[in-house]
Amino acid sequence: MKTRVTELFGIQHPIIQAGMVWCSGWELASAVSNAGGLGIIGAGSMYPEQLRTHIEKCKKATDKPFAVNVPLLYPAVEEHMQSIVELGVKIVFTSAGNPATWTKWLKEKGITVVHVIANTKFAQKAEAAGVDAVVAEGFEAGGHNGREETTTLVLIPIICNAVNIPVIAAGGIATGKQMAACLALGAEAVQVGSRFVATPESSGHEAFKNRVIHSNEGDTKLAMKQVTPVRLLINDFAKQIHEAESAGATPAQLTEILGRGRAKKGMFEGDMEEGELEIGQVSSLIREIKPAAEIVEELMAECEETIRRLSNSFI
Repeated sequence: MKTRVTELFGIQHPIIQAGMVWCSGWELASAVSNAGGLGIIGAGSMYPEQLRTHIEKCKKATDKPFAVNVPLLYPAVEEHMQSIVELGVKIVFTSAGNPATWTKWLKEKGITVVHVIANTKFAQKAEAAGVDAVVAEGFEAGGHNGREETTTLVLIPIICNAVNIPVIAAGGIATGKQMAACLALGAEAVQVGSRFVATPESSGHEAFKNRVIHSNEGDTKLAMKQVTPVRLLINDFAKQIHEAESAGATPAQLTEILGRGRAKKGMFEGDMEEGELEIGQVSSLIREIKPAAEIVEELMAECEETIRRLSNSFI
């Protein structure tokens, strides 16, 4: 399947693996890239020297394109960017910040730049900054999220109408049918996060993966909108946050409850009650841990079959 996104990245399938903190290391990124999608190393949970190691290992594990996701609010963003350039990474996804800050600098180095957005205003700002594509992430998504709570089904056509650059759909996508729906709405690729958490190659803790595949409808909730909106699996920590928000906690009070290293404690170290467990609503559809390559293959097969079935049904 060819789209402007597959051409832009030089990949076979319009499937992008999200750069999730604590789950997206070189093993997952290289596995997705080797399967024909675009794997992404999530730099937001890595020290600069760790990112360099992951990039170097990924280059040895695949000869296919891969990317690095850099949250622009990351304290050592300059060191990350220098490592990306020095080690020859060709594609960068930026998020959680102003795309104008780094886009021109990266593009001058010959790097393709994609920015993650959740509303029209920032999609247009990203396009004006010169990015090559945007990821439009709906309210269903795990991790950091948009304050507007716009669902993917609504957000994708809005963003496709607002910009001329390619749009990559994200948020609530774990099946080929969902992928086909996003393509029908105008997206030219999908970014999949939660589904790739539940893989052997994910660097997430086994307890977290098992919690994901046993989650049900309503087991996630958007929290901390006053600080940085994030979708969480409900556990003791999440309940504490929700109770504080209901009681009118200030951003400073919520930040104090969050503390430091909370996401690492949950997703990477396996504390299922006191850790921060970021995952999307679509986790309620995920029922088994399976290799990343199988997921890519299944997504493409079901997407193409869905398109064929609909084409034949409505002639």
